Formats: sequence, C-alpha cells, structure tokens
Amino acid sequence: MSVASSSRSLALDIFRGMTVCFMIIVNTPGSETFTFSPLRHAHWHGFTPTDLVFPSFLFAVGNAMSFAMKKYQALGDGAVLGKIFKRTLLIFFLGYFMYWFPFVHQEADGWHGNPIAGTRILGVLQRIALCYCFASLLIHYFSYKAVYFIGGFLLIGYWTILLFFGAPGGDPFGMTTNAGYFLDRWVMGEGHMYHGEGVAFDPEGILSTLPAIVNVILGYFTGVFIQQKGKSYEGLTKLLLTGCALMALAWAWNLVFPVNKKLWTSSFVLLTVGLDMILLSFLIYTIEIRQKTAWTPFFGVFGKNPLFIYLVSELLVVVLFTIRHNGDESLFEWINRGFYQAVFPGPIGSLLFALSYMMVCWSVGKWLDLKKIYIRV
Repeated sequence: MSVASSSRSLALDIFRGMTVCFMIIVNTPGSETFTFSPLRHAHWHGFTPTDLVFPSFLFAVGNAMSFAMKKYQALGDGAVLGKIFKRTLLIFFLGYFMYWFPFVHQEADGWHGNPIAGTRILGVLQRIALCYCFASLLIHYFSYKAVYFIGGFLLIGYWTILLFFGAPGGDPFGMTTNAGYFLDRWVMGEGHMYHGEGVAFDPEGILSTLPAIVNVILGYFTGVFIQQKGKSYEGLTKLLLTGCALMALAWAWNLVFPVNKKLWTSSFVLLTVGLDMILLSFLIYTIEIRQKTAWTPFFGVFGKNPLFIYLVSELLVVVLFTIRHNGDESLFEWINRGFYQAVFPGPIGSLLFALSYMMVCWSVGKWLDLKKIYIRV
C-alpha cells in the first residue's frame, strides 16, 4: 500500500462511498433474524437492493480504471503488467488473509490455530482482484470493439456452460446442481469453499467470476463515456436510456436465465450495470451539474479510502465475534442483545446496530481524511 493525496472526481467518490457505506450496513446487522427484507440478499433467484452492493463496487472499479488506464499508455508492457499483477496479488491475498484472520480459535482446551485446509480461497476481495486483472488486460491489449465482443461472449458463454454442464437431469441453475458448483468442488475442495448456505457452495466461485468481469468492463466504458460526454444533458440522457435498456434486456433474459446474485447470472450483470448507470447519472447531475454538494462529505469519507475501510469493517467484526463475554456469547452478540435488542427489540434494533457499526467505520475513515491519508492498493 502507499499513501497519497486523492485527486478523483467527486461523483465517483460519492458513488463508491455510498456503495461501501451500504455494504457495511447490510454485512453487519445486529440480528440477521430481525433484518428488514430489503437489507437481505435474495435467497436464490430474484433481486433485492442489497444485491446491488457488490456489483456496484465492481462497476466503480471499472469506472476508476477509465482514469487510471490513461497513465498506462506511456508505459511499456513490462511496467503495465507489473502494476496490474502487483495490485491483483495484493488485493487477492488481503482477501485470503481476511478469511483466515484471526488465525486462531478457542476450544474447550484452549486456543488452536485455524488450519489452512479450512480457509476459504475465494471471496469478495478475491473476486475484485481477478475481475480487475482480467478487465485491465483486455482493455490494455484489445480494441474497444474487441472488448465489447469478449464481454458479450463471457455473458452468453457462461449461460451456455450452465445450461449444458450441470448435473445430468438436475436444475442447471440449482445451488448444488450447477456447473460452477462442481468446478469449485473439483478445483478447491469443499474445505476451501463458503459454507454460509448450509452446504459447500461459493457465491464468488471460479466460473461465476467470468460474467462478473463484465461489470468492471462496462464500468470502464461508462467512465470513458462520462469523461467525454457524460457531464452534458445529452450525455446524461444517453446514459439514463442505456441503463433503462440494459434493465429491460435483463428482465427479458430473466425469463430463461433467472436474475441470481449468488450465481452471478448474465441477466444479473445487465440489471446491476443498468441500475448503476442510472444511479451514477443522477449523482453526476446533482453533484457536477447542479453543484448540490452539501450532503456529499459524509459519503466522500468512504469513497476516499474504500478498500481500507471495508477491510476495517470486516476485521473488526471478526474480532468482536472472537472475544467472548462470560465464555458463552461473543462480544458482538452481547452488545446487540444487551443494548440494541433490549432498548429497540426486533428489526429496528438490528438496523440501529448496523448503523452504529457503520459510523464506527466512518470515524476511522474520517480520521484518515483529516490527516490527508488516502491508502491505495
């Protein structure tokens, strides 16, 4: 990591900051049992506002790349590849060590090390790293027309693979009958996969990373368009109409290839990119054209150090779950039960816990911002 001053566009910072803010809220409810429905992921097929968070982060990565890739044009291939692979490896292993953290766990007879054999290999940061890597390489080495074609091939190819290479006679879009599930089990083994669904199934698996690359690619092209025409009424109108068209196409595709975040279906990609285009166009209109910026500093704190604040939010919650209160419950559960659920029982208490936790993470980001520290990877 390096420390430098920030020079990014305000609209992009706010878009990214809103994404990180909402990501922390939905990731850390006080009680998942009482969480409001819009703050839950869709159980399987379908879509909720929470399902937009992760693809929006990938979209923002691509948008930021539209500024950063300009600098690569003056560099040789060796320097470009070095920058891309260095960043990819760093983000990937930060994600891996985040899942391994705190490296120990407590049992009846004391503390024991967390075995590597049970550590999840893929995950949120790992997907960000891989999508950034492949999207960067495609954009650097291929023409825009070729990248569009490859993006379409990834979406249609992923659909084709799921249709024809799942469990014989099973649902090609089922959790344990789809082709991606079998590939992950064969390559990584169940011990290295996510078990939050009650079975070994990884929502950030190998195969479903392919369509996720398109979120970054389309984020990049959106950024290029915005720099050229996006800050005019005509440009924003085109951006809005494109977003609406992608949403319409997504829901049409949903009839045969369901919108599904955990499978990261191609229809899900088009839907989330369309929504992101619409949201970003409104932000640009409000911030860049109308100059309504009084509300932006709060989200700007998240947008200036997004990856670091996300890491803080994930590692701190692990610490709170690791520390035990009276040996029976975690400090996280004790705080939620002893205060939030005692004073505001039910969904309100759960939401207030999440908002409070988000504010703790915001405070870390605010301190960094006051010190003019912006951590880049």
